[in-house]
Amino acid sequence: MRIYVDFDDCLCETARYFTKIAARMFGKNVPYEDIKFFNLQKSFELNDDEYKQFMLEGHLSESLLAYDETPNASKVLNELMDKGHEVCVITGRPDCTYDDSRRWLDEHGLNRTKLYFLNKYGRDTFFPKGNYNLELEDFYKMDFDYAVEDSPLAFKYLDNFPKLKVLVFDRPWNQECALQDNYVRCPGWEFIKEQIK
Repeated sequence: MRIYVDFDDCLCETARYFTKIAARMFGKNVPYEDIKFFNLQKSFELNDDEYKQFMLEGHLSESLLAYDETPNASKVLNELMDKGHEVCVITGRPDCTYDDSRRWLDEHGLNRTKLYFLNKYGRDTFFPKGNYNLELEDFYKMDFDYAVEDSPLAFKYLDNFPKLKVLVFDRPWNQECALQDNYVRCPGWEFIKEQIK
């Protein structure tokens, strides 16, 4: 089986870290459970300039390397790879974060995963030198059996894979989403493991 895995908020606790950045930089104290929008500018009520600073801060090396692992992510993924499954991490981060992203994966025992950068969210305006090493047309030529994703904005890309089973990592910002029949809401990695046969 080939498994697509999103990076932020599936493998690591990015939004929890961003709550600390918002509080430190702008005095915006929004509990993690109250992040109701995937659009963090809206969730933290930031103006355009604040949002740009916020995103740049969250993509600094010291930030990217400090994100906590989502409980059991590396354990479950290594068990799946040990059984012969292929894991492809497909992130919306710009590829100027490649070294730090790869280092984070390696330091968390996920050195066997492939890492791709796909412009899922149009954030390249913050990173003028940022590129993506996977274009949508090439992404759509790939084949996956399962996808682990938390972002409602990314679901539209996954809808291009009619046989795909989408495992929605349960997060506050995807609670309101109406899920299709091939989508399953998952509370954590052990539950995800049980879905992958």
